[in-house]
Amino acid sequence: MPHTRSAAKRLRQNEERRIRNKDRMTELKTLKKRIVRAVTDGKKDEAESLYRDYSKRVDQAASGSALHRNTASRAKSRTAQLIAKGVPAAAAKAAKPAKSTKPAK
Repeated sequence: MPHTRSAAKRLRQNEERRIRNKDRMTELKTLKKRIVRAVTDGKKDEAESLYRDYSKRVDQAASGSALHRNTASRAKSRTAQLIAKGVPAAAAKAAKPAKSTKPAK
């Protein structure tokens, strides 16, 4: 428990910011997954339209305190490279690690 009124206010503010930042980061992760899925399915047009929204959301997160601007730039760059390169569906499936065949104890 905070001992002063100002400490109590800081606690409230930090909790609000934590929740807001968590929501933003969850949204970014979801958008990134949708882009990767579109690329692996060979839907480049869909991936590009999703990338525009993703780029906008990353910039918004960077303008606040949810994401550092260099991290935002790196995320956008890597996602753009992924879309530009494109990954065939067969290669994407082959790249996934196989499940362990180790018997359960």
